[in-house]
Order: sequence, then C-alpha cells, then structure tokens
Amino acid sequence: MSTRKTITRFATIGGICTAVALAATACGAGGPSTTGSAGTSTVNVLVEAGGHAELTGVAEQCKKDAGVDVNFVELPYDGMFNRLSSEFSSGNVSFDVAALDSVWLPSFKDALQPIDEIFTDEAKKDIFPALVKEANVDGHFIGLPAWTNAEIILYRKDLFEDAKNKADFQAKYGYELAAPTTWKQYQDISEFFTKDGMYGTDVKGGVETEWLAHVLQAGSPMVLDGDKVVIDNAAHKEALDFYVSLTKSAPSGAAQVDWAAAQNLFNQGQTAMTRFWAHAYRQIPKDSPVAGKVGTAPMIAGSAGIGGVPGPWYLTVPKTTKNTEAAKKFVQCAYDHNSLGVESSLGLASRISAFEKYQDKEGYESFGPLIETLNGEATATRPATEKWQQIVDTVLVPMLQKAVAGGDSATLLTEAKKQIEDLIK
Repeated sequence: MSTRKTITRFATIGGICTAVALAATACGAGGPSTTGSAGTSTVNVLVEAGGHAELTGVAEQCKKDAGVDVNFVELPYDGMFNRLSSEFSSGNVSFDVAALDSVWLPSFKDALQPIDEIFTDEAKKDIFPALVKEANVDGHFIGLPAWTNAEIILYRKDLFEDAKNKADFQAKYGYELAAPTTWKQYQDISEFFTKDGMYGTDVKGGVETEWLAHVLQAGSPMVLDGDKVVIDNAAHKEALDFYVSLTKSAPSGAAQVDWAAAQNLFNQGQTAMTRFWAHAYRQIPKDSPVAGKVGTAPMIAGSAGIGGVPGPWYLTVPKTTKNTEAAKKFVQCAYDHNSLGVESSLGLASRISAFEKYQDKEGYESFGPLIETLNGEATATRPATEKWQQIVDTVLVPMLQKAVAGGDSATLLTEAKKQIEDLIK
C-alpha cells in the first residue's frame, strides 16, 4: 500500500459527506455528471475524502467574497486516480477544480490549465520553496498548494525532562538529553530509552517516505536525478544503513510497521520518539497515556541539513472545463483564505503565513517545527515522474522491508536500481 493512501486513510476524520451550506454536496462516485455552463457561478470541486474538510471554510468564504457556489464531489483515494484518468482521457470532465495529490501532477500535467496569474511574486514568497518548484511544470504553474505536511519529531517531553533520565543520559553519552537534531543524537536517545518494556523509536519498513527524508539529509536527490537512477549512490546507502540501525531500538516486526501502526505505538506510550507527520500532534486522543506529555521538534538533520518530504495537495483547473473563470476564482479564494484550513479537522494549510498565524497558540506547538522542516535546505518533493507510485509500490517498499529484516543494503540498492531502470525505460 502506498504511503499516501495509508496516511490519507488514517488522517481522514469521518467518512461521510457533509453539506457545505452553500449548495448541495455530492458524495461518493456520483455527483454532477457535467461541469457548469460557461459563465456560471457554480463550480464542481473534486476532492479526496480527507480534503473536503480542508476546503469547506474556503468554499463558504468564496461564496461571500466572489459569489461562487461550490459542489464538492468526494471520492476515496483508491478510486480518485482512476476517475481522473478516465475523465481526462475522454476530455469530458465532471469537475471544474480537482485537488490532486502531488505525485499525480506529472501524470495529468497536459490536461491542466496554467494558473500563472495566481503565482505573483508576493504569493511565491509565502509558499514553501519546494512547493513552488513542484507546482511549476514545463514553465507554467499548474497547481496551487492547498495544504501540506511533513514529518517532524514527536517525543515524550515528560521522559526527556525527568531528572534521573537527564542525569543518566549525561553520564552515559556526555551531552545533555534534549530533542535530537542529528542522526547520532537520534540513535543515542533511541538506544537510551529502549528499556523496561519501552522502545526509543519506531522503524517503518512498510512505507518509504521516512527513509527518503534521510536520503535528502545525506545530500542526494531521492532515487532519481533527472532521468538518471541514483538509488545506489553513497547517500542512499548511508541513509539506509542509518535507518536499519534503529531497528535494535524499535519494536520487532519493523517490515510490517506503517504510519497507522507507528502512530498507535506512540499514542499508547510504547515509543519515546517518532518521526511523524505534523498533523498527528493535534490528533493525540485525550485518553491516551501520552496526552499532554508530547513535545515537538523539527525533523533531524544529516550532513546536508534538515530535510523532509512534503505531502502537499494541489488545486488544479482542467483545460476542458467550461467554467474557467469561476474555477480560477475558487482557486484564488483558496490562496486568499488558506488559513481557514488550520481550523478544519485535519488542521493544515500551505502558506507560510497561515502556519505562522497559529504557531504561538496553545495546541499548535507542531507548527514551528513544521515550518522549519518545510523550509529546510535539504527538503524536496518527490521526483516528477508519472512512474513514481509504481516505483514506490513495486520497488522501494519491498526493498525497505527486506533491509529492515536483515538484508544487505548495498545488494538491495543495486537490485532496486535495475528494477527502476526497467520501469522508466
């Protein structure tokens, strides 16, 4: 199962359609069968289940500001790509705006209109650099980031601040116990807290994103450098060896641990630290044994600095919509009122100013570290290839599962390079 499908499932709050109070909301694979006529003030917006809540406030505000009514057509992640492929191929789309997972942009770039006018110099300064770069395809901006995310460090603040733990750690490692900033510190702290039925961290062999973040921190592009496959270079091996080294401080069965399993381990108090998507900080259940005891810090840094893999979704306008003007008004509204997404159940945005608006408020302690991670000098988005999801599912995840189970990293990376070269021929 892909990283994005997994995180989307556990991050989605609820699974039913909610009326937007502006217009009737479509639910499931049904909904409006055709886009509005040219010049109409109603737009059909195709969203994945988890994204509906993020855009509800925007839709309400857009009705007030621009007179644009919104119908949301909500689909599960698994069916959305196929729906998009079918409609874009036929040229007869049932939506005026589509929220696309970032990994889909290369696949659908030829079916999307440029929205360069929204990316003013001022707008580009308020969007994280990696997202500005990803939105620009073949010289034109084709998607506006509506919300984004990245992994940060969540840690047991109560354990880190315990006087005995601090003294014991200082005596053993020769420096103060604090939120880790480097690979070495993360290894030491993970080792220190692996005792008395607790583990220092988790290792997620079932997903690829975390290892790829460490690849960026080691100074290499992820997997591909342009058209060249670089997965067997020194940085990829260094990152894989570091990742595998943490298994001795993590629960057994790392090959099967994915996002949901790791989140559950941390929320149940079984791990002292986790590298995890920032939104999860605000989703710790009130009855969790760690509730009120969690601290946050930016993603750790390797030799190239802090690096994370953003998880943005982009609002796009299909070329074949008959309602371009209203569609672009809605996308502009999504930029203008981006901070409304923070108040949704998922609680994310894409503008730097939107995160900064909340970062000092109680309950949003994850936002400062998220900003620092998304601005990290090594932070980068996934390679722009339509084969990316296939590479993840058939090569990267199986390779990681073998690595954390004890496979030889050099051999596995060499084999992965050949597999990927065969896929992108």
